[in-house]
Amino acid sequence: MIFKDMFLMLVSSLILVISVLVG
Repeated sequence: MIFKDMFLMLVSSLILVISVLVG
């Protein structure tokens, strides 16, 4: 469960960074 939460947090942060770079 904890590992899954960490993975989701990592993915969401990556999406945020990519959206900032693209935008």
